[in-house]
Amino acid sequence: MTSSSFTALFLFALGAGLLTRLWLAQRQIRHVAGHRAAVPAAFAASIALDAHQKAADYTVARVRLGIVDLLISAALLLGLTIGGGLQALFALSAAVFTPATLPHGMAFIAAVASVSWLVDLPLTAYRSFVLEARFGFNRLTPALFIADALKGIVLSAVIGLPLIAFVLWLMAAMGQLWWAYVWAFWLGFNLLVLLVYPTFIAPLFNKFQPLEDGPLKTRIEGLMERCGFRLSGLFVMDGSKRSAHGNAYFTGFGAAKRIVFFDTLLEKLAPTEVEAVLAHELGHYHHHHLWKRLAVIGAGSLIFFALLGHLAGQDWFFNGLGMQESGTAPTLVLFALVLPIFTFPLTPLMSMWSRRHEFQADAYAASQAPATELISALVKLYRDNASTLTPDPLYSSVYDSHPPAAIRIARLQGATR
Repeated sequence: MTSSSFTALFLFALGAGLLTRLWLAQRQIRHVAGHRAAVPAAFAASIALDAHQKAADYTVARVRLGIVDLLISAALLLGLTIGGGLQALFALSAAVFTPATLPHGMAFIAAVASVSWLVDLPLTAYRSFVLEARFGFNRLTPALFIADALKGIVLSAVIGLPLIAFVLWLMAAMGQLWWAYVWAFWLGFNLLVLLVYPTFIAPLFNKFQPLEDGPLKTRIEGLMERCGFRLSGLFVMDGSKRSAHGNAYFTGFGAAKRIVFFDTLLEKLAPTEVEAVLAHELGHYHHHHLWKRLAVIGAGSLIFFALLGHLAGQDWFFNGLGMQESGTAPTLVLFALVLPIFTFPLTPLMSMWSRRHEFQADAYAASQAPATELISALVKLYRDNASTLTPDPLYSSVYDSHPPAAIRIARLQGATR
């Protein structure tokens, strides 16, 4: 392949993906707005018209902001690659550090990450302080926003820079099969993050308090015993200091498994509903969804790292994306930037697989707790989180990791009969 032909392929993939995403976004906006006037019959008794309309307006606003994000991201990608931005940052880093050395590669990657972060920062602030605030969800203060940003920068420097340095060293020191060593390190690091995140990283951003003794804890412990599930603790997170959205999640694995409830979730749901939501999460563990996903991600990433190893020796890959120099750091940066463009067609497959897992977890929950309680909890969460009840079917099939509300609840209602 020549550099010019790869440039044409890159521009085609970028343009086709962008147009597809924009078309899907417009479909979602039209479909949601077109069903704004009436609550779907299945939810008419449980969700008021004003709540349904708020969800529709919130969804449309988020999709429109997503369109802006898409356009900015595409412009940034073109500016960095074809526009020569990466080459300029490479030269700027070379003016400070000796070219083709480890410090130079680290500086180059840090510069690219900083530019991307700065470009994304205004949209991130707008999302919290304008869009989320307009619909009554934002509780993030400017001081907390700045504190979160500073903590993120420090973590990136303390953890990210040594990781980048080690990866660049592996690429330079391990011969032609360096990509296999990098893949093994990347996989091991991700597993380590799953282990240490709950106890060392998450508390830097939120407070976690043990769930207090009472009817809810007793009910949850009973569910755990029925399911044969062991974990390190039940915690309540102060999610309300950033958002009014409610949620719950599992984190960690092995001896570090823990269940975390947002305080906003516990304010909205009855103990029986919390039990049903938790039974759904236990369903994911019962069906080994986490390990299945890790296996697929591990196998897929091995393929991508092997491809990365091949591209590292192809001049057309660098020249076709606006880089005059090759090397370890440009290889990593270019691959990270363009990979999402070429893997976008896989999105519907991953979404479909995820929705299948959600159905399986719902079925497990219905076998461990009353399905009516899970239905009640889901309706409350759809209402309070302003999740649309009427997504565009095609948009949903491409992007949604969870089944549409009507389909999901209809299945659960079938389990109650």
